[in-house]
Amino acid sequence: MASGTGRASTGRSIVPGLGPGWLAALLLALSLLCFWPGAVTYDGVEQYRQALTGRYDDWHPPIMARLWAILSLLGPGAGPMLCLQMIAYWLGLGALARALGGRRAFSVLAVGAFPPFLGWEAVVIKDAQMAGALMLAVGLIGHYRLREKPVSRWALIIASLCIAYATLVRANAAFSTIPLAVILFAPPTLSKTLRTMLIPLGIATALLASQVASHALFGARDSGVQRSEAIYDLAAIAVRSGDPDIVGLLPQDLATLVRVQCVKPLFWDRLFGRPDCARAVAAFRRESPHSLYLTLAGAALTHPGAYLAHRLAHLNATERWLVGRDWPLAAPPAHSEPNELGLADPVSPIARWCQGFAAWLVETPLTWPVIWCLVGLRGLFLTSSRAASPRRSLATALLVSALVQEASFAVLSISSDLRYHLWPMLAIALAGLILWKGQKPNRREWFFLVALGLVIAAGLVARTILPPSPEDYGALIA
Repeated sequence: MASGTGRASTGRSIVPGLGPGWLAALLLALSLLCFWPGAVTYDGVEQYRQALTGRYDDWHPPIMARLWAILSLLGPGAGPMLCLQMIAYWLGLGALARALGGRRAFSVLAVGAFPPFLGWEAVVIKDAQMAGALMLAVGLIGHYRLREKPVSRWALIIASLCIAYATLVRANAAFSTIPLAVILFAPPTLSKTLRTMLIPLGIATALLASQVASHALFGARDSGVQRSEAIYDLAAIAVRSGDPDIVGLLPQDLATLVRVQCVKPLFWDRLFGRPDCARAVAAFRRESPHSLYLTLAGAALTHPGAYLAHRLAHLNATERWLVGRDWPLAAPPAHSEPNELGLADPVSPIARWCQGFAAWLVETPLTWPVIWCLVGLRGLFLTSSRAASPRRSLATALLVSALVQEASFAVLSISSDLRYHLWPMLAIALAGLILWKGQKPNRREWFFLVALGLVIAAGLVARTILPPSPEDYGALIA
């Protein structure tokens, strides 16, 4: 097996007579056979509706609906999009596995087949599109860099297009894609300080550019989505501080927010899904996004304790740590959202079994984002002690991409869906395999494992003493 800093080993096959590339192709075929034509959630149904009608809005970045409209020429339904994201996913994993070789190759493909990861990749949704695109980009670059070969022009072009698409396909994807691009593509002669400065500058530029692209390039109308974060945070500050004036609410509207418990750490959906809650914050929807965020800044400065308590409560919810049993919005669906557009359920009964197994696994610490964050931080610390090498560079890119995305949820997040963490968890797992040396844990690593065990224990205790959450979406907003 290759050492942690040496050249990747590629001569050994994981399965006798079947190399990593062929095994990845087999897993791709099995994935499509099992999950065809792909499950589609409510979000995907609405994006497909836009693709069919040609009327786009920016509630979801319109590039996916635009692409779906083009791929619909190959056939109706979700099948073409499922093929696209599955091919990107397994092609990237196969390329990375082939570059790493040996047991690591098997481990890379096993990570890709982990039921919660593969289960969400089998759902036609923007998070799976993003993960597939980034996986292909990483696989192509890693295929060359880990072999200490120059990246071919075509691989560089395809990887760049994949990162650009991933940036545009989800509103906050820039927190993952820009760190990844900066570390992968910045010239080696560029100082570490300049690289670090490029990341926040690039993220800010990409967030602004994606908004411009949605409207000017893809023709999306304003849906009001830009107000959602501000509305969620303003309502929370008012409820926690008891001060309606600072956010511009009437006292009776604040009373409604408190009485009905419109603001929940889990998500913001009650503020638009429940009529009395929606009426209480109706004034916010009449304000421009610019005005709302200025009000939010003033309210957060006036009541920092209320704002921080709200954001920490939501961060805990989305990181799925100290929460009740059966914390919702986690399991990949086995069925499509009911619709009149011809988007069918996966045909094979194996899909229901696989998604059922994934639903069981998402209740375990294996899919708590907080655990992956801690593992990622430990991995980032390890990279600082390693000599410069292609392995270290690729692992660092994956870890920083994942951890910056996770950190962004502390400020910009309105829902606790597990799928939002699909790429960070996948990236951290792959970085760990790239860095792994196969040695016994030293004293520091044992200390980390004990600390990790305590975090897991606290989460398990919380799930035994906190009330379980309803699993039905209607009950969550009722």
